[in-house]
Amino acid sequence: MELKQLAAFVAVAEEGTISAAARRLHMTQLPLSHQLKLLEEELSLTLFERGARKVTLTPAGELFYPRAANILEMARVARKELSDLAVGKRGTLRLGTVSSSGSALLSSRIREFHALYLDVDFSLHEGNTYQLLELLRAGIIEVAVARTPFQSEGFHCSYLSPEPMVAVAGPAHPWPGEGALPLTYLKGQPLILYRRFEDLIARQCAAAGFAPTVLCKNDDARTTLMWVGAGLGVALVPRSALKIMQGLQVSCREIDDPALTTQIAAVWAKNRPLSPPAQGFVEVFSREREV
Repeated sequence: MELKQLAAFVAVAEEGTISAAARRLHMTQLPLSHQLKLLEEELSLTLFERGARKVTLTPAGELFYPRAANILEMARVARKELSDLAVGKRGTLRLGTVSSSGSALLSSRIREFHALYLDVDFSLHEGNTYQLLELLRAGIIEVAVARTPFQSEGFHCSYLSPEPMVAVAGPAHPWPGEGALPLTYLKGQPLILYRRFEDLIARQCAAAGFAPTVLCKNDDARTTLMWVGAGLGVALVPRSALKIMQGLQVSCREIDDPALTTQIAAVWAKNRPLSPPAQGFVEVFSREREV
């Protein structure tokens, strides 16, 4: 299995046609088709269904695609690290982040790290926590800035202080009284949830004696807040996530439930040594400061 075969496979999978993939790879269609044929013969599997106008991935192709893409990315990273070494650079920080980590990461940590490591550049991967953990396992990134809850087995973690979840609604939302709200306030409210908090929220609502009324589940804290900004319901998000949507017209109240808390964490694999830039980032990240 050669890198040029994997590059041909990934290009066709992403472009959807042999001709478009050939243009992307600056080659003609015949040698590209030959690379695909060699790969399928080696794997003894059919990776594509060839249609009149388009090719689509078979189930085997769907399974193989992310692995092939990861191998190509690892090869690219290795080439870059060797190139950086040749010109005297101190390397690249391969970092993964979730969208709701923005305030914890950008408030001071990245600036402090950059001031200490001026000749280190960044390769940033964004995704949800589960996607970032897969990138860690694959070696695509060295450190993930993720948010609990997640399975930490096999990883080292450096946690920031716990932060509460807050209810967020439009600026004219009629909040009752003042101060933190009891969880029961959410009963009957049309809730907009970041999907990975769904189990945590459902569990706490059940303990309080009601089932949440979920209007929308999604995969990004920014989407959650945008739906709130459109006046569609009440969201539950970690308090620091509000800082990623500065300028959005919303109002919020903390929920009085000690179990509805999350933490930002720096996460790295136990079975893989960190590069000097990654070691430096973990050290800077772990210093005590305000989130």
